[in-house]
Amino acid sequence: MAELRWHPFTKDWVMIASHRQARPQMPKNWCPFCPGSGKVPDDYDVYKYDNDFPALCQNPPVPDDVATDFFKTEGAYGKCEVILYSPGHTTTLPELTNEHVTKLVDLWCERFTELSKDEKIKYVFIFENRGDVVGVTMPHPHGQIYGYPFVPKKIQLEVDSAKEHLTEKGECIYCRMLKEELSFKKRIIFQTEHFTVFLPFFTEYPYGVYIFSNRHVDDITQLSADEKKDLAVCLKQTVGMLDNLFGYRFPYMMCMHNAPVNGDDTSEYWHFHIEFFPPMRAADKQKFNASSETGVWAHCNPTCPEDTSEELRQAHKRYIDSTK
Repeated sequence: MAELRWHPFTKDWVMIASHRQARPQMPKNWCPFCPGSGKVPDDYDVYKYDNDFPALCQNPPVPDDVATDFFKTEGAYGKCEVILYSPGHTTTLPELTNEHVTKLVDLWCERFTELSKDEKIKYVFIFENRGDVVGVTMPHPHGQIYGYPFVPKKIQLEVDSAKEHLTEKGECIYCRMLKEELSFKKRIIFQTEHFTVFLPFFTEYPYGVYIFSNRHVDDITQLSADEKKDLAVCLKQTVGMLDNLFGYRFPYMMCMHNAPVNGDDTSEYWHFHIEFFPPMRAADKQKFNASSETGVWAHCNPTCPEDTSEELRQAHKRYIDSTK
């Protein structure tokens, strides 16, 4: 089964994809993403692979006959792709060269542009799930791209807030936020030439860093060639920093927030950024989304952002020192 079901309380779509329960846990001696598997080219740097168990597809099945005049369903239209970071089965972002990660950024741009050509797709979401603790079934380093036929609720809330702020204050809400963080300084972790990494004032997760482009652009394809190269460096350093927090490969969810596509022009008030959601609150303690977070979306961060920012700065220094 693969279909969309309307949630009338939150006015959002829920993807029902029961076939994804059949996703395999890969055997230790075989990986479909490794060269020689027969599933990918024998020689590649980065690679787009159509998801074998997509929640959305461009020829979706007819929804089950369960809809009423109250309960609405739609076909699960869209696209789900896997983005392979490298042929190395255990090679993660910080271990790749700057040039290699730039190829990854270029592939993200290429796929964003291609998926945006489908006028039925309204949001292109580039993301990565890393680590067993966030449910990863494929250990080979990779990310994913979902092309949704709707704008997801969180993104729509951000769009509405950004548009409202522009109307009331005459400025981009993201540019203002970056200006405030740079002025305060204590939550800034590090900066590259074109990007700033910081722990937001309101961060919901202890180590939930954001990456903001210093220049106002609305999606990744609007970055210049130099900015794309710099994004590669910034991503490497961010993940390397997280890995150096507690001395192990840190689990996280990396969520890239580009502007919606095939709808209203949001370029004046949308600002490209990346949000990280690491599920650990200490080396051996996981931050669970319990009743407050899950039931009423009232988040609680058990740490002080100004304190954890210092932890992250020290971890970033350790990573930089280790690469010298």
